[in-house]
Amino acid sequence: MGEIRKRHSPALKMKVALEALSVTRTVADIASRYKVHPTQVGQWKKQLQDSTVQIFGGRKPPSEISETLVSQLYEEVGRLKFELDWVKKKAARFGGL
Repeated sequence: MGEIRKRHSPALKMKVALEALSVTRTVADIASRYKVHPTQVGQWKKQLQDSTVQIFGGRKPPSEISETLVSQLYEEVGRLKFELDWVKKKAARFGGL
């Protein structure tokens, strides 16, 4: 059977990445201190650097939440358009509003 992967909290990831960015300790020291693999420290550091550029660059990546909201908005627009067309047909049938 395979190993069970550890789940690390976002707070821990941020703390480790910030410490890696500060360059006061080596990656090996940081990994040992927080009991994570040195490669993981490097990955979290890179993720922090990449996301910081996006924050200050003004480009925000689309999130699942915004995609869901856009989808719901399109569904609502479609439903309202359908209802409006139905009302127009009924009005025309009875001689207008």
